[in-house]
Amino acid sequence: MLATYVGDMTSFPPKDPSQDHLLAPGNAALLLIDYQPVQFESLVSSTKQQIIEAVVALAQTGVAFGLPIVLSTVNVSSGRNKDTVPRLKAVLEGITALDRTQINAWEDEQFNQAVKATGRKKLIIAGLWTEACVTFPSIDALAEGYEVYVVADAVAGTSLVAHNAGLSRIKHAGGQLTTVVQLLCELQRDWARTDTVGAYLKGMFETGAFPQL
Repeated sequence: MLATYVGDMTSFPPKDPSQDHLLAPGNAALLLIDYQPVQFESLVSSTKQQIIEAVVALAQTGVAFGLPIVLSTVNVSSGRNKDTVPRLKAVLEGITALDRTQINAWEDEQFNQAVKATGRKKLIIAGLWTEACVTFPSIDALAEGYEVYVVADAVAGTSLVAHNAGLSRIKHAGGQLTTVVQLLCELQRDWARTDTVGAYLKGMFETGAFPQL
């Protein structure tokens, strides 16, 4: 098998994404659901600042590694809610939010079709609130044969109990939990993949995983 040489070090070539059991740029899609001001007002399990920092880093990761990204909002067109928070929207420039009325995004035809159009079976999911906007589409996607990975430090609920109960329900349905830092490492895998090392380092510094020197 051919290897990539970096100094005296060797690396196996990247796995075929279709055969890779881990998350990889070529086999995963990122779903971001309802990061809107009204959703942040009721957060208890994490602070608004913590979640914004985490989801912005998550979105930057998705963009840097070329993941298909599906962004959803609820009740913006009706005037009841405001659009995606500005810091996240700025990272996702060019990506149009799919607005809906359903609490469960999976039950919205436009969102459902957008996810399936990515052609990816591994879904990285984050949203507000954990107990509804994350849990329901996660369970539905699992029931349809998708692999679901919820980014636990980028989601939050209206109480710690609600947040934990939502994550527990997802795990019992077969979903897996990950974090922003774990996702960064999983997508990068190898320092020899120089095209994304800069984005990887930026994400690790911004999440605090690597200290600023």
